[in-house]
Amino acid sequence: MQLDILVIAPHPDDAELGAGGAILRCKAEGLRVGVLDLTDGEPTPHGTPEIRARETAAATAILNLDWRGNLGLRNRCLEATLEARRELAIVIRRVRPRWLLAPHWIDAHPDHVAATTLIEAARFWAKLTKTDMPGEPHHPERIYHYYCVHLKTVPQPAFVLDISEFWERKLAAISCYHSQFVAGRPDASPTFLDRLRDESAFWGKTIGTRYGEPFACREPIGLSSLMSLI
Repeated sequence: MQLDILVIAPHPDDAELGAGGAILRCKAEGLRVGVLDLTDGEPTPHGTPEIRARETAAATAILNLDWRGNLGLRNRCLEATLEARRELAIVIRRVRPRWLLAPHWIDAHPDHVAATTLIEAARFWAKLTKTDMPGEPHHPERIYHYYCVHLKTVPQPAFVLDISEFWERKLAAISCYHSQFVAGRPDASPTFLDRLRDESAFWGKTIGTRYGEPFACREPIGLSSLMSLI
């Protein structure tokens, strides 16, 4: 298998929250997209491993992913260990993505910060030769960072992607995680999902579209033409 894009998420639902629109747009453009969840996301107040698995399967179907996996690391205890780095590098060598999407590196959630440290290290390890890791060496060209953060800040992204035509499907995928975003939360407006719509509309406003999704990048982003800009 060779993917164009691998979205790596600390927990099931993070990929949908931070990059669901990008996933849907890339799929519509004919790209092969996969998601790797690092943990099962449990325990949570209203979830169980079985509930989260069902919710993840429902969201995966809406996103029409080419591949989804779970690395089986421990939720709430995620660390960028050498063992975890090796396991993630093996997956990267197997699915061979051109680009990686990872959480933003600044966050209040320790799992998210650890995930990004782990992803960047595994990206480097995946290209190593003379190793006992199975598969051929592979080095994804870029890492783009999506925003699924727990800090009350307004980021300065490298770019904002127009997801206007995909917003409703992104919302449908997020809504699959009923145990996380509906159960036990206030049902008076604005709900959690209302807030997500407002945030997406804000980012759309910054680029003159209805809805947008922001991304960061530590490295320069090259353009072949200014006509790519909107």
